[in-house]
Amino acid sequence: MRLAGLVGLFQGGPRHGVGPDGRMALSDHFREFRARLLRCLLAFALAFAVALVFRHLLLDAVFGPYEDAQTKLPDGVTEATTSGAGAGLMLWLKLAGFTAVVVTAPYWLYQIWAFVLPGLYAQERKMTRIFVAVAGPLFLIGVALGYFTLPVALEVLIGFNPDGVTNLIDFNDYLQFFTRTLLVFGLSFNIPVFVVLLNFAGVVKGKQLAAYRPWIVIGTFVFAAAATPSTDPFSMCLMAVPMMLLFFASEVIARLNDRRRARARAATLAGDGV
Repeated sequence: MRLAGLVGLFQGGPRHGVGPDGRMALSDHFREFRARLLRCLLAFALAFAVALVFRHLLLDAVFGPYEDAQTKLPDGVTEATTSGAGAGLMLWLKLAGFTAVVVTAPYWLYQIWAFVLPGLYAQERKMTRIFVAVAGPLFLIGVALGYFTLPVALEVLIGFNPDGVTNLIDFNDYLQFFTRTLLVFGLSFNIPVFVVLLNFAGVVKGKQLAAYRPWIVIGTFVFAAAATPSTDPFSMCLMAVPMMLLFFASEVIARLNDRRRARARAATLAGDGV
């Protein structure tokens, strides 16, 4: 009985089913949300445990951008340190946690949108599954680009250190800087995907995206300038240019979907008139 109850926690199917209008009882919404949250936590826990096993390899990967930047700076300008009796343990836990978030990103991104799927029509569900499948790889591409720009960003930021002064970098602070940068890059690449999904949900229209296109371009560069850790234009453009291209692609997809809906609506009205 206990095992059956535990399994039931992970089963999020609605007990009363989804109505023809896509509506579901509030209790079923909570039940599904609980099940999907538990699945995400279980996937995170498994990835966290595996990351702890390979923690030394992960540490080398995280420390790589810092070492690349250090080789281009004068000797003795910067050193990495830790402080506190529990600093080493917290370092490993944070490292494993960040790795688990990145590795399980395709899964928890899918769970987020799968929670919204019951409110869509059957044709829209088929289409959105394609975009949800794209969200995970785009997140990983963004993380990879963030990792690629980190050595340049670190070199620029540490380069502001005055001559003759050694910059002691707490490694836990560096790890927070590292994770924040990569997560921002990864999530920013998913913003256009969620714009398309909102269009399929009927919240955003393609004409609205076209009307606000100049502001979207400006906002993208402002966001990239604020999100990238360094002040060099290279890192900013490396985030902003792909984001703009993805936004333009999302506008095209939204317009095509709006036309499809208009044709379907016209066909339905014509059928009712006959």
